[in-house]
Amino acid sequence: MKRYNWLNPWFISIVFCCAILAAPIALVFSSLAFPQPDVWQHLFETVLSDYIVNSLLLAFGVGVLVVCIGTPLAWFIARYEFYGRKQIKWIVLLPMAMPAYILAYSYTGLLDFSGPLQSYLRVIFDWQYGDYYFPEIRSLNGAILMLSLVLYPYVYMLAKTAFSDLPANLEEVSKSLGISSNQYIFKVVFPLARPAILMGAALAMMEAFADYGTVQYFGISTFTTGIFRTWFGLANGIAAAQLAAMLTSFVVLLLVLEYFSRRKIKYYFQGQKMAVSKRQVLTGLPSFFMMILCVLPVIFGFIVPIIQLLGWAFDSFSEQFDSAFVGLIWNSFYLASITAICAVSLALFFAYAKRLSRFKPVHLIVSFVGLGYALPGTVIAIGALLILSWLDVQINGITETWFDVSVGLVLSGTLFALVLVYCIRFLAVAMHNIDTGMARIKPSIDDAAKSLGHGSFSILKNIHVPLLTSSVFSALLLVFVDVMKELPATLILRPFNFNTLAVKTFELASDERLMEAALPALAIVFVGIIPVVFLTRMTEQNSPRRSLKSKGQYVTSQ
Repeated sequence: MKRYNWLNPWFISIVFCCAILAAPIALVFSSLAFPQPDVWQHLFETVLSDYIVNSLLLAFGVGVLVVCIGTPLAWFIARYEFYGRKQIKWIVLLPMAMPAYILAYSYTGLLDFSGPLQSYLRVIFDWQYGDYYFPEIRSLNGAILMLSLVLYPYVYMLAKTAFSDLPANLEEVSKSLGISSNQYIFKVVFPLARPAILMGAALAMMEAFADYGTVQYFGISTFTTGIFRTWFGLANGIAAAQLAAMLTSFVVLLLVLEYFSRRKIKYYFQGQKMAVSKRQVLTGLPSFFMMILCVLPVIFGFIVPIIQLLGWAFDSFSEQFDSAFVGLIWNSFYLASITAICAVSLALFFAYAKRLSRFKPVHLIVSFVGLGYALPGTVIAIGALLILSWLDVQINGITETWFDVSVGLVLSGTLFALVLVYCIRFLAVAMHNIDTGMARIKPSIDDAAKSLGHGSFSILKNIHVPLLTSSVFSALLLVFVDVMKELPATLILRPFNFNTLAVKTFELASDERLMEAALPALAIVFVGIIPVVFLTRMTEQNSPRRSLKSKGQYVTSQ
């Protein structure tokens, strides 16, 4: 048996890079070794129960609601042919471009007591304050609704793929066994699609655990708001890190539950060609009602807030569009660009290292680093800030001792901290695209290049990168937009006097200057539409109806 070369430069480089990227996460958990009894006594007696209960209710409420919205929507579009279906199947992804905190600002301005809706109702019915009941948007239920309206596409995309992959003969076999149409949906289709649906719900719940902008604006006490209060209010970084560790444990528990929910269900493709089931054609009134039903999530999750934001932006455009706003756009653009280039470069390095090595520890190390996307940005930012602050203290100690000069915040007070945390947070997004593209390149191409005298780096540079152009571009695009929308990590780590569009939007909305927050919010949304269009094209190209010859028949064993 051939022994693995532990001094291999690729392996050493992987371990070094992964150690840097994993250090903030490890530090968050290591904070548990330093008890803070006074702070925890205070938290236990006052707000800790609110943090736990509200975070769990928020996450599970979002999980249930995105399943209720995304699953029927996916079934209708995969199963039926109706008016406008070709356009609706990509329009329903538009809410992904809308950050939840921007949706919360829009609906608050629309539905608040002083908003247009309640004002019109009071004028029309001659009501006064206290004469009528109106649901409070700034509540836990309101936060669940806001997050669900922008996160249901996670379930929709995965469920639609699962429904579209079902072979035509599956329904015929079910009917031959005496199963009715309704029973076929609930006893055959949904159980087969359950892993995809649960995965989409788990992704949405992780986003709910990580949310800060929406819950902070609505005044809901969750772990993310508690971490900020403990860090900035109590000035205790260790206790904030311990809260972050507790939040991370909930996310890990969620991932474990999702894994165990599907571990006994496996899917296989037989070697036969697959004929996917034909969509049922609807005409007349049923087709019209189906169209209305499918666009409702888009209306409430995208169109209504966009109209509200456009109205505000039109009224405040002349005051808001100035050199300071252009500076915000530039800050957001170059920060997102630098991060995207760094994250994709790391993803290329890790993906190629996995391709070169069949050594299991290499794959395990890379997979561990990819877990950063499952963790809230607040958690990673806290860990990174603790490490970089300590390093800054050591650097200043050395420079003062040797040169009698204090260099200030070299790491924690610069963009380096932001880029590092963004890379940890969004590396998995880039790696998914690069890994997918790398898997399409035949190993024989590498063997042929080696026989011609090319080394590993030469093969990566001259062969793999040109072949991975589309994957690299998609990874750059997705990371770029994710960084543009990221809020909590930016709030914690941004240098002094440095603002982005997301931070400016948050600051203005927190001061109840919603009209002034509209322009930077719209800029974020319009940039976010770009990957939605790209994602639509990509899913359409990968549709099973376009690649029947490359697929086999769907079977399941449980």
